[in-house]
Amino acid sequence: MIGGGLAGLAAGVALAESGWRVRLFEQRPFLGGRATSYVLPDGEHVDNCQHVTLGCCTNLDDFYRRVGSTNKVKFFDRLLFLDPQGRQGEMEAGILPAPFHMTGSFAKFAPLSLADKISIGRAMLTILRTSGKPSGPSGLNSREGISMLDWLKQQRQTQRAIDRFWRVVLVSALDEELDKTDARFGIDVFWKAFLANSRGYRMGVPIVPLAELYDGCRAFIENVGGEVALRSPVRAIKIENNSVASVCFDNNREESADAYVFAVPHDTFAELLPSEIAQSNAAFHNLDKIKDSPITGVHFWFDREVTTEPFITLLDTTVQWIFNKTALFGPAATQGAATNGDAANSKPTAAKQYLQLVISASYDLLQKPRQEIIDLCLAEVRQALPAAREANLVKATVIKEAAATFSPQPGVDRWRPKHQTSVEKLFLAGDWTATGWPATMEGAVRSGYLAAEAVTRAAGESKRFLQPDLGANGLVSLWAKK
Repeated sequence: MIGGGLAGLAAGVALAESGWRVRLFEQRPFLGGRATSYVLPDGEHVDNCQHVTLGCCTNLDDFYRRVGSTNKVKFFDRLLFLDPQGRQGEMEAGILPAPFHMTGSFAKFAPLSLADKISIGRAMLTILRTSGKPSGPSGLNSREGISMLDWLKQQRQTQRAIDRFWRVVLVSALDEELDKTDARFGIDVFWKAFLANSRGYRMGVPIVPLAELYDGCRAFIENVGGEVALRSPVRAIKIENNSVASVCFDNNREESADAYVFAVPHDTFAELLPSEIAQSNAAFHNLDKIKDSPITGVHFWFDREVTTEPFITLLDTTVQWIFNKTALFGPAATQGAATNGDAANSKPTAAKQYLQLVISASYDLLQKPRQEIIDLCLAEVRQALPAAREANLVKATVIKEAAATFSPQPGVDRWRPKHQTSVEKLFLAGDWTATGWPATMEGAVRSGYLAAEAVTRAAGESKRFLQPDLGANGLVSLWAKK
């Protein structure tokens, strides 16, 4: 197993559980890949970027169960939105069955006008009538696809509906702007999370640093005779007679196995491949067409409490989400945060509240200096949270992930390779592979399970690890069965 991110861990745990002797090699000193946390010089634990799950993420839920992390994720039924004018909106399931479970909160959603809501309802009805797979002249079913923005314009959405509803949900979920997102992914989010099942939208937030979610993975693999080797980067793949002979490490060390699962970013995998294999194999020579999308996380520590909400979605601002890590993690979230860091404050002061801000598809921030990003985000937080206006910023830090996810651009599925390749013993995992899902933690786990299934299938065992989607419930289940 090459790569200890979510995809590699999911494949490794599934195979280890089914009797395979797994050896997992990870180049970093920790597991989790992009969905992890680390310690700042002052001892503060920070996530590289806030990650969440949804009720419709059945495979991620299964993975957490396997490694004993289910109780480390807390689910919330209420989503809070706030616009610059101070108007609040809530999305929460009521007593009505799906697909009408959010009708009450949507009707009272103050940041949207009646015209906005009517246009949104019209598009939702299109998604509902087709069980999330609209067809017709829209271009959705073409290999090239169409963008989510173009599809929304076909559905005659108001500009405010696009900006304050569709964009808010989808940029956060898919880490890409609407004009660069394949409409099939965007429609799928609303079908699975908001329409098909009344529990699909529930948001699960880790209540521990991300690295702690994977504490059980190493022990799980090692307890059944496997190995986990950190700080062990693979440097090359040796292929002979169209079969993987070994993988090469530093100091001329080689390791061989019965199967090799590469759960690394697509550009890393392309660099490892021998050039003649990459050029001759159709599944590999288009990997450079898969693009990356950035996420920026901004961390603020204040000298007093500025919000009691666990998380807030901001509308019409650069900052998209505010996560109250003190409320989520407890008092430990602010321990060790008594230094000034990047913030321009006169005196170090003990921190009382730790907030993490998330900006997905943050292309505009990549070249901005850290202090400029801090100033911009601080102004938006103080605009949104009146209590923050009198609070002192004790410390702040910025974490940029330039290649946080692959970009779900229109037509990207044609470039995504399958998990079993034409090279014997070589298998692929990673959210960028052909999972049918965009770049999410659910997609990463699905890829790991699919790769594990491919390994067992090639060995004549044919075991199944992939979990079914969350089924339709309420009234949706009646016509879904039809």
